[in-house]
Amino acid sequence: MATPQTPYDAVLHAARDVTRLDTALDAEMLGAALLGSVYSVAETDRETAVREFVTGFLAATSRRRTAAARTIRSVFAALVPDAEGAAKVNPGTQAPAWAAHLGRVRLTGTWSYGDVYGDQTSYLATFAYDDAAGGPEHALVALVDHNIGITKDVFVGGPAGRIVEQVREMVDGDELTWFREEDPARMHGEVGRHLAVTDDLGELPAEGSLATDRALAGARLALLPPPAPGSTRDAEPLSGDQRTELVRAFLASPEAARYDLDPSDDAGLASLHFCLSLLLDHAASFPDADALRWSPTVAELFLLDWVHRRAVLDMDDAAMLPRVLRGWAAYAARRKGLPQAAAERTDTAVEEMIPEFARLYSTGERRSPATAAVAQLMADGVDPDDPAALDAWIEANRHRLADDGA
Repeated sequence: MATPQTPYDAVLHAARDVTRLDTALDAEMLGAALLGSVYSVAETDRETAVREFVTGFLAATSRRRTAAARTIRSVFAALVPDAEGAAKVNPGTQAPAWAAHLGRVRLTGTWSYGDVYGDQTSYLATFAYDDAAGGPEHALVALVDHNIGITKDVFVGGPAGRIVEQVREMVDGDELTWFREEDPARMHGEVGRHLAVTDDLGELPAEGSLATDRALAGARLALLPPPAPGSTRDAEPLSGDQRTELVRAFLASPEAARYDLDPSDDAGLASLHFCLSLLLDHAASFPDADALRWSPTVAELFLLDWVHRRAVLDMDDAAMLPRVLRGWAAYAARRKGLPQAAAERTDTAVEEMIPEFARLYSTGERRSPATAAVAQLMADGVDPDDPAALDAWIEANRHRLADDGA
């Protein structure tokens, strides 16, 4: 057997048995898996890379007359209908009977489910072919991670009814999760918006079926009603006035009193407001910004990573920050209407993180070069607001700063 000379030849070889498959769904899943290799190796704008590959493949194989070649061309045209030349593809008379049903499905239901904190939302849609010869009813599941602002995984498979039932069983009786019917236009907008970010990542999430199922997931997602104009934008961070109003409401809350966060204590007032500003800055750093979305996961990202890379704390700040976080998380849980168990889980998680937070603060091992430089400047007693002293310190430490990458 000759070695394939081009990527297109390699795909034709990999798809040589496509006509032996039983259904259109089987063929679409094979086609998506083949395009997944293109998607995974692209460095940026993976959706465009796949579309351009399909355009090139259709052009390069236009004269191929074997049943397998003509059938896989039809599969790719159904998966990526906006590729140039896709509309002109004809499966021919030798193609399997199911080829006429490629991509011809209808939506049969949409749902969503996730955790009460709002860390992740999964969207579920089920589809059936217009003719049973196309294959069984199947489901698209897409996982949106709000902490990193991407569609973290997609999966297409079946049987659809069993998948829906498994989700119902998973959340049944668990007060920290939810499940509901979903507006298909909202699913389209939310999954699509976050999937666009995923498509441009330099490195894809390591686990799951994102690459192998991306093309088929995109084809199914495109069948959902489009989102309303303006409904697919990232959340806007709070304005200065909104931040001030929220902080005032918190400081007057029972949660602030419970954790002994007293705004009338002049000695600790500066640290208190600095710690609160860090919480709000951290929330604003998320694509799906929400100052009141705090969970064990978000608290860990903040307390054991973000704050060490982004802020310079003095001893008073470091002593107060975990307490401020516990109070704010409890306040946020009440404002969000979360179950008591959810609030308690976050509080317990923060309490358990305190020793590691203290260790990271003392070692400085997670500081960025810039943060480490500012920390050293403060340790040397230099006033950052004194330009002459600051210039002198930078000049004296220029070589060390260069070595550290600051």
